Order: sequence, then structure tokens, then C-alpha cells
Amino acid sequence: MTGYGRGVVERADHRATVDVRAVNHRFLDLKLRGAAVDPALEDAIGARVRAVVERGAVVVSVQLARGAGPSVIQIDGDAAERTHRALAGLAARLGVPGPDLALVLSQPGVVVAADAGQDEAEAAAARAAALAALDAALVQLNAMRDAEGAALAAELGHRLDELVATRAQIAVLAASVPHHLARRLAERIKRITEEVGADPARIAQEVAVLADRADVTEELVRLASHLDQVRALLGAPGAIGRRFDFLVQEIGRELNTIGAKAATAEISTAIVAGKTSLEKVREQVQNVE
Repeated sequence: MTGYGRGVVERADHRATVDVRAVNHRFLDLKLRGAAVDPALEDAIGARVRAVVERGAVVVSVQLARGAGPSVIQIDGDAAERTHRALAGLAARLGVPGPDLALVLSQPGVVVAADAGQDEAEAAAARAAALAALDAALVQLNAMRDAEGAALAAELGHRLDELVATRAQIAVLAASVPHHLARRLAERIKRITEEVGADPARIAQEVAVLADRADVTEELVRLASHLDQVRALLGAPGAIGRRFDFLVQEIGRELNTIGAKAATAEISTAIVAGKTSLEKVREQVQNVE
């Protein structure tokens, strides 16, 4: 199922923007793009996405930025003392005034930026902002996927009604197969023997053999069960895609078996109609989570 969501969160001088895109896929294929994230954030993002998406090609884009707050500096006291001693000694040898504080602070290594190496507290703040933005994006993503799911359920329900009607039609046609076979066999015997009458017992025996070969009662029972299970799945909560896919395969198997046993042109025609409806279901099932 397809969907898109975006979340933007500012927290503790961090701004996180997360975009989540999902398209149809047989399994869950998760890709993380954008800002370089630490392993802990990557694992947390993967866990949250998997908690709400079971099938689909999902791309999560993460952008992290620091706020415009003032930079914090740190002074290396030891470096400052060493620098002052060195400068004072040089001034004494040269007979000039000693160094002032500004000169000492301007020397390399005395003043360092506190954010030159982000500490764990900063990393935790960035992760919190990113995950909050991800949660907001997933809410939007699920809203789009829910809307698509409702439309998809309506379409699948319509196709399911067609299959149920086809199954009922085949059941009616199958009930008349023995009579059809008896008439067809009698006509063949009449043409071969050129006799108006024939042995009713022999005809009945041959009809029984042919009718047994053409009997589709078991297939119709299984087909009805599969269709009932599909109907129940359409109203079930949670992910149903894999179960739905399996049932579609089983419905196709029963239709193929009935088609192979078909004793009348009417049943064959009904099977073609059923397979047409099933193919439309099969295409849509790939979009179902």
C-alpha cells in the first residue's frame, strides 16, 4: 500500500525533519536516507517502522539541524598556562611587556568549541527529535494507507461477490450434469447402433462412471470455504496480505480443477468468468498489507 508522511520537530536546540514514503512491495523493504545517524537511532527508526508497516518498500529520509542558539566555548586551562609561560619567557628575553589575556586566548588550542565533539546528551536530544518527527510522519502515512485500504476493501468486496455468484452458478450447472451426460450418451448410442431404444441399465452404469469423473462437489465445498475466509479477512484488523495471497492461490487451484472436470460448455464459460474476477483480485492483493 502506498502513502506519504512528514514530521517536523524542534526539541532541545535540534530540528528534525523526517519524510516517510511507502509503495507496494511483497515484503517489507526498509531504506534509510538523509543525514548520517548513529546506530542507536537507526535501530529505533527500524523498530518503529516495522511496528506499523508489515509489507511495502519504505524509504525514511532524516534531516537533522542544530538551532541558531549561541555557541558554547571551553577554555583549556593547562594549555592557557603553558602558553602564558612561554609568551612571558619570550617577553622577558626580549625586554618587552608580558602577554595580556587576549593574546593568550588567541593562541591555538587554548579556546575550543564545546560542540566540536557532540556528547551523548546532544546525541540523545537529536535522537529524541528525530523519533518524534518519525512518529508524526507515520501518523500521516497511516492515514493515507487507511484511506487507500478502505477503497481497496470495497473493490475486493465487489470482486468477491462476483466469485460467490460464479460459484453458485457452477453449483446449479453441476447438478444437471448427470442428466446432460445421460442424454449425450443416449444420443451417441443411438447414432452407433441405429436403434431407437437402448439398455437403460447399461446407460445408467456409463452415466454413473462419467458423472463420478465430472463430480465437483468437493471442489465447490472448498471453494465456498475459501470465499468465506476471504470475506472474513476483509473485515479483520491488522495485516492480512499474506493470508489473502494464500487464499487467492487456493481459489485459483479449485477453479482450475473444476475447469478440468467441466462436463458442459456452460460450466467452462462460468470458470472463465471466475478466473477473470480472480485475476483482478490477484492484482489488488499485491497492494494489501
